[in-house]
Amino acid sequence: MTRAREAGDETPEKTVEYDGPAGGWGSLKGIARIFGKEWDSPGALNTLRRQNKPKGFMCVSCSWAKPADYHAFEFCENGAKATLWELTTRRCKPDFFAKHTLTELRSWSDYDLEQQGRLTEPLRYDGATDRYVPCSWDEAFQAIGVQLTALDPKSVIFYSSGRASLETSYLYALFARVYGNNNLPDSSNMCHETTSVALKKLIGAGVGTVVFDDLSNCDAMFFFGQNTGSNSPRFLHPLQDAARRGVQIITFNPVREKGLETFVNPQNPTEMLTGKATQISSQYHQVKAGGDIAVIMGICKHVFAADDAAKQQGKRVLDAPFIEQHTHGFEAFEAKVRATDWSAIETASGLSRSAIEGAAQVYVEADRVIGIYGMGLTQHVHGFENVAMLVNMLLLKGNIGRDGTGISPVRGHSNVQGQRTVGISEKPELVPLDKYAKQFGFEPPRDKGMNTVETCEGVIAGKVKAFIGLGGNFVRAIPERSKMEEAWRGLELTVQIATKLNRSHLVHGKAAYLLPCLGRTEEDVQASGQQAVSMEDTFSCIQGSIGLRKPASEHLKSEVAIVAGLAKATLPTNPKLKWDEWVGNYDLIRNEIAETYPDQFHAFNERMFTPGGFYRGNSARERIWKTETRKAEFTSPETLSSTGFADAPGRFRLLTMRSNDQFNTTIYGYSDRLRGIEGTRDVLLMNPEEIARAGLQDGQMVYLVSDAEDGIEREVGPLKVTPFKLPDGCLGAYYPEMNPLIPLSHHDIHSKTPAAKSVPVRIRP
Repeated sequence: MTRAREAGDETPEKTVEYDGPAGGWGSLKGIARIFGKEWDSPGALNTLRRQNKPKGFMCVSCSWAKPADYHAFEFCENGAKATLWELTTRRCKPDFFAKHTLTELRSWSDYDLEQQGRLTEPLRYDGATDRYVPCSWDEAFQAIGVQLTALDPKSVIFYSSGRASLETSYLYALFARVYGNNNLPDSSNMCHETTSVALKKLIGAGVGTVVFDDLSNCDAMFFFGQNTGSNSPRFLHPLQDAARRGVQIITFNPVREKGLETFVNPQNPTEMLTGKATQISSQYHQVKAGGDIAVIMGICKHVFAADDAAKQQGKRVLDAPFIEQHTHGFEAFEAKVRATDWSAIETASGLSRSAIEGAAQVYVEADRVIGIYGMGLTQHVHGFENVAMLVNMLLLKGNIGRDGTGISPVRGHSNVQGQRTVGISEKPELVPLDKYAKQFGFEPPRDKGMNTVETCEGVIAGKVKAFIGLGGNFVRAIPERSKMEEAWRGLELTVQIATKLNRSHLVHGKAAYLLPCLGRTEEDVQASGQQAVSMEDTFSCIQGSIGLRKPASEHLKSEVAIVAGLAKATLPTNPKLKWDEWVGNYDLIRNEIAETYPDQFHAFNERMFTPGGFYRGNSARERIWKTETRKAEFTSPETLSSTGFADAPGRFRLLTMRSNDQFNTTIYGYSDRLRGIEGTRDVLLMNPEEIARAGLQDGQMVYLVSDAEDGIEREVGPLKVTPFKLPDGCLGAYYPEMNPLIPLSHHDIHSKTPAAKSVPVRIRP
């Protein structure tokens, strides 16, 4: 859909835009459009009724909370899509691969690959025919074990996506360390590693401090770079409640995301019948991509000015006792803010002083504030500074460590945060290795392993020889795709554990295995009977999950069984490594987790089905600061722009985006309904004034080329020029299609998170 630009705009051109609210009938139609057959199935409906509820199964999509006081239907549009995607009746059997070479399949789209349905049997790559051929589980385990035993352990990567359960993740990390390395990159390296690094350093806890109930007790929420409507739609329910009780929701985002504008609750009959929408954001500011440091600097500058005025009346805006008792570095930060000129802030942010001060005044007047953010802060060269500035802002008024306050990074995949909690980390200092040694009778490696960027560098350099992928679509998700795919074929071994076919299964090593696993919705029966697994949500709460659906194939194994099978075939015998017993009864794995992490997981089995989950705790929420100074840290940024590159004539800031028909690299369809884009993903979004200045036309086909000035040619296209409301100098296009434009070196300085929200590019007609 298109709508004329607002009155007062200089050009009359139209922009692509969705004129309805988030949720509502559009949400239900979005599900039914793709999954008509499964949607009508009683089994599918019964599965959806159990989703995100106690003794049900936990969503395989995002990591949003599973509240104790749940709705009749506790799933959102994208959660339903993810579930029905797993429940598809389509099957990708060995006869499919007999008909298609991998060379041919590499020309297929991501959507078409996953449309083949669930994988049904273990497969190995046959180089003579360029096809996957069936093999037995024993054959796969033994062949992989032989190759791993022959390789230098330091040359092998154990990657995990954010989907695997706590039980699987714990055993996977144990397998890697007994094997001999800490090469445990995971999907958080590509999104919220910046959060893990920044919050750990600044407040002593690498995750958010907010719990679900805080959303009901705050006076204001400040959003930065998070798309609730597509990435965590169930968040819209508490946001609607907050907006109705007068909470000021202030949003900063280069893109006007419909979920943070208006919402119709699909579970409210009156709203569905009348179409009456709730306005979510009370202020919505389209900050320039990379301009968040400047915005928050301006907010803090206004707070200091308001505090100066308050002191004249014997009052304070700052929480001076909190700052004195609980923080370090305040004086240097104050000096930096006062010395920063408003003109520099306006230039870097793309917003006016009055707009920033209007948002800042809400912060001044609110008693309890939550800061919420997504990858719009983390995926920049100076993403650390983005997060640090939000911490600075919250510390000024003591908005960490009180009910109704805190910092809340909204995590993506359903257990991406939990995997880190139970040992998936390349950083040995984050893992209780001494406990590992005592508990399992081996000496864990103490050297740092490789993260995602370092893994890619190792593949290119020939240092990495083998890659095991516990879920995910690694090759499609990473930067520098063209160069990486070429280098990937030099690996000695690739092993992929998956439910459905994706591109990473087609870009393979000299020996390659594709191992199909149970989905989370499916029944997992082992020696002791029906099994349950667990995961951690974005609020650090642990929930149990039980699948009841009949497995897609009798040949599938659980992720736990696959990890244990690989470990048994690779590692020497150790009586303390009870792989068979663990596979037979997952309670025993949880007992091991509780022994390794007793403070967080005591009585794990007894507590795992607590309604709403059990909270594993957060020291910063208790105002216990596990930092170097034992206080929360103020920091002073050296730059107002987080892009890491200078502006130049003809250079644009590309921000990559996900559509409404997408979760990470999984493409459900070609409808980005909430942005009004239908039928294609090959679009280049830019505002009409930029189109005119560049001498382009609406609908013109163009190419994007890298402007990283590193001597490497990178190009993506053709893309259709599409008018869209974006700040000047900014372009929008879809992830992962734009990944070839992102240099491997273009990442957050501190965490090496790829900087996908501000990529230097030029347009070639």
